[in-house]
Amino acid sequence: MENKSFHVAAFLLAVGLILGGWFIGNGFVKSRMADRYVTVKGVSERDVEADIGLWPIRFVSTDDNLALAQSKIKKSRDAIMDFLERYGIRVESVEVQKLEVNDALANQYVSGQIQSRYIITQTLMVRTKNPELFRKASQKIGELVDAGVILPATYGPESGPIYLFTRLNDIKPEMIVEATATARESALQFAKDSGSELGGIRRAYQGVFVIQPRNPAPGVMEESEFSKTVRVVSTVEYYLED
Repeated sequence: MENKSFHVAAFLLAVGLILGGWFIGNGFVKSRMADRYVTVKGVSERDVEADIGLWPIRFVSTDDNLALAQSKIKKSRDAIMDFLERYGIRVESVEVQKLEVNDALANQYVSGQIQSRYIITQTLMVRTKNPELFRKASQKIGELVDAGVILPATYGPESGPIYLFTRLNDIKPEMIVEATATARESALQFAKDSGSELGGIRRAYQGVFVIQPRNPAPGVMEESEFSKTVRVVSTVEYYLED
C-alpha cells in the first residue's frame, strides 16, 4: 500500500513539474515577444502663411523747446497715419503706446553742450488680419524718412513687422494622422526587412508642433517671416510578431 502511494505521489509530482515548466516556458516566450518592438518616427509638415500682423512703429522728435518737440512728434504721427492709409491699413487698427519724454538736463550723467534738451519717443502698435499689407508697406518705409519721420535704429520686437500664424488648431488633427501614417510605413518596412509581422501599437508620443521660418537662415526669426513651416514629429512603438 505504501509502495502504491509512493508511485501516485511521484506521478503527481512529475505532472506538476511538467505543467509548471510549460507555464514558465510559455510565460517566458510571451515575455520575450513583449520585448520585441520597433521605435519609429513619423513627420508631417505644412507650409503656411501668417494670418495676423503686428507692427510696432517707433519714432522720435527732439528740440530745445518742449512745445516744438511735441509739435514735431504730432507731425510725425500724422505722417505715419497717412502712410498706413496709403497702403490700405486702417487707422482703426492703430494703438498709441509708450509715449516717453526725456529731459537731457535732468540726466546727471550728461555733460558738455546739449544740442537738444527734449527727446520725445512714441510707439504706434499697428494690427491687421491682412498681414500681406505689411509686407508691401514695410518695403516702402523710406517714404516716412522722406517725410521727416525719425525712425531710430531698433533691435528685437520693434525692428519691423511681426507675423503670427494663429490657426494651428485647424491643421493639427490632419497633421497628426499624417505623422502617424508615415511612422507606420517605416515600421512596416522594418518588419518586412527583419522577417517579422507588425503588431499593434505599444506606445505613442504625439510630439511638439514647431513653427519655423520657411527659409531658415542664421539670425532669421520666425516672427519676422511671413511664410512659415509647421512641423510635428510623432514617435510610435510597434510590437513585432513572428
